[in-house]
Amino acid sequence: MGKILIVDDAAFMRMMLTDILTKNGMEVVGEAVNGADAVEKFKELRPDVVTMDITMPEMDGISALKEIRAMEPQAKVIMCSAMGQQPMVLEAIQAGAKDFIVKPFQADRVMESINKVLGS
Repeated sequence: MGKILIVDDAAFMRMMLTDILTKNGMEVVGEAVNGADAVEKFKELRPDVVTMDITMPEMDGISALKEIRAMEPQAKVIMCSAMGQQPMVLEAIQAGAKDFIVKPFQADRVMESINKVLGS
């Protein structure tokens, strides 16, 4: 079973992801509301996978990804973005993100990505 940390500034998006993940046998070990929060929770919770929103206040997802990967080079981070954020998605992949999922979330795509990343 995978332990997942969900990072998104929108409570509704965190709730949607939690719902998809728990229904599919994953354990959501924590939620973070911005990049700075994500880095702290990652240190504390040591999740198997992080789902990371790109656009957030205080610290964006790409900065948080870089900090997490500096701390833990093996960290598995999946970026979440709205349509039309391709340049940022590319930057995230170059910074070490393992995959990305597009909002609005589709359960089968979310699980395909989580399972792929957990298996890698």
